[in-house]
Amino acid sequence: MNASLDLPVRPLPGVPSVAVLVELAAGPFAGGHVKCWERFAEAAAALDPRDLGVDLTIYVLGEREWIQPLSPAVRYVALKPVVGTRSVVRLVGGVDATDFARYHPRLAQLLPGHDVWHLTHAFAFARTAVRLARDNPRARLVASVHTDVPALTAAYVRQTMRGIPGLASLAVRRDGRAGPVEWAAALARRRRDRLLRACERVLVASADERAEIANVLGAGKVAPLGRGIDRERFRPDPGVRAALTAGHAVPPDRLAVLFVGRVDASKRVIVLAEAIKLLRDQGYPVHLVVAGSGSDAGRLPGMLGDAVTLLGPVPQDRLARIYAGCDVLAFPSRTETVGNVVAEAMACGLPVLLPAGARTSGWLQEPGKDGVLVADDTPGGWAAELARLVDRPDLRRQLAVNAAQTASTWHRSWEQVLREELLPVWRDTADRHAGSGDPLLTVE
Repeated sequence: MNASLDLPVRPLPGVPSVAVLVELAAGPFAGGHVKCWERFAEAAAALDPRDLGVDLTIYVLGEREWIQPLSPAVRYVALKPVVGTRSVVRLVGGVDATDFARYHPRLAQLLPGHDVWHLTHAFAFARTAVRLARDNPRARLVASVHTDVPALTAAYVRQTMRGIPGLASLAVRRDGRAGPVEWAAALARRRRDRLLRACERVLVASADERAEIANVLGAGKVAPLGRGIDRERFRPDPGVRAALTAGHAVPPDRLAVLFVGRVDASKRVIVLAEAIKLLRDQGYPVHLVVAGSGSDAGRLPGMLGDAVTLLGPVPQDRLARIYAGCDVLAFPSRTETVGNVVAEAMACGLPVLLPAGARTSGWLQEPGKDGVLVADDTPGGWAAELARLVDRPDLRRQLAVNAAQTASTWHRSWEQVLREELLPVWRDTADRHAGSGDPLLTVE
């Protein structure tokens, strides 16, 4: 799968060389941030290099250095972390491992060989790029926002404090004053904004993000970057429910409510579990199916007994069958910038339940018709909406039809998003600063 470590990668002459800095580990169980760039890389590799018009290298983290070519113009390069966070991940649970180093020497050797440096996170790779750019007049930085880092930071600090005796009372302030959770979120926001200010263009997914980042950078520096859907992977398949029942003991006579993602405080899966418990106590035939892992996974069997199935991390190809075999996706998370799982579920013909006001609602064309927005964002509110879908199978079926219709006619493919929103930014950034040479990249 991975090419020899001494394989030279010579960017195509005459086109801009783009380095995308993902600074997370790639792999079949990676989260949505990594999956986003895997899909963009697949779309780019499927194009004729002359049509693509750029040479693309996506940098990720790995336990060792490796190169994986996808086409003559597209490749992955993995670099070892300097200060890896796997131990922190084991402590907190669920969150993807990254690199907390302030500077990555190996990346610093390679970045000058590219014309456009694209930041996607706020840790070692991004810090290194911004630091190098201060002394490199050829450096051209752009960025895209994939995670609400301040909100995610607040969720994990709150979760950690609640688990430490003596600090639990500080996790939620009752006096209206800022506390450690708010301080941590503010610090994460300042660090993110400092990195984004170094970029010529910042790409965001939603209108409210655009307004927030425009307040920091100015409206002229902010542009949209949507997400796509792979309709070959994700599509309705009525026959897979029997396989889900046989393979994972999901009862065929219960409403199978699916949750996909990290099973922790950032995704608010416990809110959904409490809703399922309320319904079970009232006699409703509901069953929770959880695809993912995280620190809250161990709490679910104690709350729901045999009314929950824990699948653990699920690779994309198998996940498509899990979607198609369930009845509804319930996704309470408010930390998403996009939430690809919503589009994937809709493409598989599932009704989706989302918190009102969450950015994930951007996937809906007609809220109320192709998906449900939960206004009462409490366990009781989620239970009420799920109960309505149990009581009204006709409504559930119509929501499913409408969701699939929206996915097929309104959601774009990854290639469309690449062509319409990524390639123009990369090419424009490079064209405005033409004159780079033909660099050579070698991973040793």
